[in-house]
Amino acid sequence: MGVAADERRALSVLFEEVGPDAPTLCEGWRTRDLAAHLLVREHRLDAAPGIMVPALAPHTQRVQDKYAARPWTELVAQVRSGPAWFWPTTIGPLDELTNGPEFLVHHEDVRRAQPGWEPREADPVRDATAWKSARQAARLNLRKSPVGVNLRTPDGQEATVKAGPDAVTIVGEPVELLLFLFGRDAVRVTFEGDPAAVERLRALNRGL
Repeated sequence: MGVAADERRALSVLFEEVGPDAPTLCEGWRTRDLAAHLLVREHRLDAAPGIMVPALAPHTQRVQDKYAARPWTELVAQVRSGPAWFWPTTIGPLDELTNGPEFLVHHEDVRRAQPGWEPREADPVRDATAWKSARQAARLNLRKSPVGVNLRTPDGQEATVKAGPDAVTIVGEPVELLLFLFGRDAVRVTFEGDPAAVERLRALNRGL
């Protein structure tokens, strides 16, 4: 089993625990909306492109809303069962590459929207996936950053992910860095650099 399968399973269990109307870190989405999103991206060839392409988003939203209206137990069971048989991520390495970070981030979206959350204990495999994904995501999600950006983990791993003036270093565990780079603010990171540059980075829309 890999990170993708582990996080899918853990998120499915958490869905069952919190129910269909719990908050998430995804703005405007309750847990039923997040579950519906996950089903669209793994089952609907006609609707999945609208997740990334704004012109196609209205159709995607209509399909997602129909999924969200289904019985909660049905939604969770389908998330847990994985992608449609014809979906590319049924191939193990591709599943790990794309769904590892996806389910890791969305699992934390639910965890950290609940009161009293704390980061999970370190896990070498999960952290390795998060560190690799953070470096990859940063190059896209920080492409509009007005300042340079470096990443550093407490154990000394470092990467320059955005060249530019007034460089800021973001310091945190790999999962924390990944979540920050995907636009989440419920994270435990610190910043090193000029305070004005840090504020410019924090104000950036860190999404696609």
